[in-house]
Amino acid sequence: MNEENMTIEEASALSYKLITEVSNTVLGKRYVLEMVMVSILANGNILFEDYPGLAKTLIAKTFAGALGCNYKRIQFTPDLLPSDITGTYVFNPKDVSFELHSGPIFTNILLADEINRAPPKTQAALLEAMQERQVTIEGNTITISKPFVVFATQNPIEYEGTYPLPEAQLDRFIMKLSVGYPDEEVERQILINRYQRKEDDVPVETVTDTRTVVEMQKAMEEVYVDTRIIQYIVAIVQMTRQDPRVQVGSSPRGSQAIFKLSRGVAVLSGRNYVTPDDIKHVVIPALKHRLILKPEPRIRGIRPEDILAEVLTNVPVPTSAETMIQQQPL
Repeated sequence: MNEENMTIEEASALSYKLITEVSNTVLGKRYVLEMVMVSILANGNILFEDYPGLAKTLIAKTFAGALGCNYKRIQFTPDLLPSDITGTYVFNPKDVSFELHSGPIFTNILLADEINRAPPKTQAALLEAMQERQVTIEGNTITISKPFVVFATQNPIEYEGTYPLPEAQLDRFIMKLSVGYPDEEVERQILINRYQRKEDDVPVETVTDTRTVVEMQKAMEEVYVDTRIIQYIVAIVQMTRQDPRVQVGSSPRGSQAIFKLSRGVAVLSGRNYVTPDDIKHVVIPALKHRLILKPEPRIRGIRPEDILAEVLTNVPVPTSAETMIQQQPL
C-alpha cells in the first residue's frame, strides 16, 4: 500500500477479495465468512461453537493464509498450563541470564481449538492478550504484534469433558458464530473438489499482508455513526437488561461490539455510514453469548437469540436513516 490512508472503498474491495479467496476453500458458508471478515475489520476475537469437523479450523487457517498473517494453533487439553500459551523465561547458562521462550500466543491469527476442554485457569491466560493485545510474563509486559485475532472453538456445553467458559472470558469475544453442517449439494462438491485436487491441502492465494490488514482496520474507523444510531444501540442493550427472563444482560462491552461490528458491515457494503439494518445484522452474534438467562426460561428452551430477536422487534428503529449520510460526525 502507498503511504496515503486506505479509503473505505479500497478496504471494501480487499475485504470481498479475501472472502472470495477463502470461499474457494470453505464452501457454502458465505454468511459465516462475511461475519469473520467483519470481526477482523473490527479487530475483535471470534468464538465458534459447533461440533467437531465443521471447518472451524479450516476457516481460521485459510483466512490467515489469505491475509498473509502468521498463524498458530493451540490444542486445549485438561493438562494444558498457562505457560504453554504465553511462554516463559528459561535460564541460559552460557549467558548466565534468563531468555524468553515465547509461546504460541505471539502471532497474528491464533486458533484456540476446543478452548473449553482446558480448566478455567488456563482459559484465563488468554484474557489479557484478547483485551489488551499484550502478555505479562513474570512481571514483564510484552506487546503482541498487530493485527492479533483469536479464533476460539468450543464444543457445545453438553459435550462430554468440557468446562464452561467464565463470563469474563466470553465477554472478550466480539461475536459468537456457528458454522453448521453443509447441505447435500455443498457436501458433494467438497468431495468432488478433493478428488480433483488429489491432496488434502487447499492452495490459498495471499491477498494482503499484516500492514495492509492494519490499514483496513484504520479505514473502518472513518465510518460515520449518527447519534440516532448510537441511541438505537443503547436502547437495544438496555432492553436486554430489563427483560424479566434475563438474569444478566449485556455489558457495555456488548454495546461496543455492536458499534464496531456495524461499522465493519458498512465497510463490506462500501458505505461510509452505518444504517439501522447494519445494527440488526450484528446484534444477535454480538450479544447472544453475553446474556445469562434465568433458570426457568432456560428449562423451557428459550435461547438468548430468541430474546434478542424480540428486542429487535420491540425497539423503535431510527427514522430517516438516509439523511444520516451528510451529517457531521460526533
